[in-house]
Amino acid sequence: MNALEAALLGTLQGLTEFLPISSSAHLLLARAFFGWDTEVRFGLAFDVACHIGTLLAVVAYYRRDVVELTRAAATPHTWLGGRKEGAAALVRSLALGTAPIGVVGLAAADFVTGALRTATVAGASLLLGAALMLVAERRGSQSRDETALGSWEALGLGFAQAVALVPGVSRSGAVLVVAMLLGLRRERAARFAFLLGMPAILAAGGKAALDLAAQGIPAGAPALLAVGAVSSAGVGYAAVKYFMRYVSRHSLAPFAAYRVVLGGAALAWGAGS
Repeated sequence: MNALEAALLGTLQGLTEFLPISSSAHLLLARAFFGWDTEVRFGLAFDVACHIGTLLAVVAYYRRDVVELTRAAATPHTWLGGRKEGAAALVRSLALGTAPIGVVGLAAADFVTGALRTATVAGASLLLGAALMLVAERRGSQSRDETALGSWEALGLGFAQAVALVPGVSRSGAVLVVAMLLGLRRERAARFAFLLGMPAILAAGGKAALDLAAQGIPAGAPALLAVGAVSSAGVGYAAVKYFMRYVSRHSLAPFAAYRVVLGGAALAWGAGS
């Protein structure tokens, strides 16, 4: 992998991590289509760098929310049946929503990253996600915000995020669609999806960092890792910013159409390989 490939993969990670089009599917297909063999030498280290970049991006964009939610989380009243709305309610929903991906990740991570990491699985997931987006646009009432979620609803959104371990599902897309089906307004559903994604991105990056510490950073990697981290952070910030502006006024139909095209291409590639 050279600097150009590192920049392109970092850009791809930053863009697709936050748009509802699946970063895992794009990285898998990019490596397959272009023959970029990052897994052999830099795979784990590069994943850590990109996770750091995307985490910095979303934390920077939601910095005020992060401060407010951190203060609420540090207040005992939040956890002792206090306020039913606002930051305290949102902190409890995020905590409940984070639990499923931890459980599923520990139980099924090896299976997901192994047997399910194929172009065919990614293609089928992209197509299914496109159909569910259109259903959510048509059926969702878009009358609620994320602070009104009940405990079971928050857990359900957590399981939606956990399903996104499957290539092609999209972490932000899965949470966004289910939240809209629960009646959340599109932009509020997107906000919850991004906030819920922070602990998941941190956990994934932390696990990869521990694995990397055991095997060491490959020689010649630091410069390429820096390129990947910077490109994923910059593009990721822009992706969150402009996606939030978009969903406040427009439907998810263009993203559904894109998923159909990419999913069809992935299935064709998988059938021919």
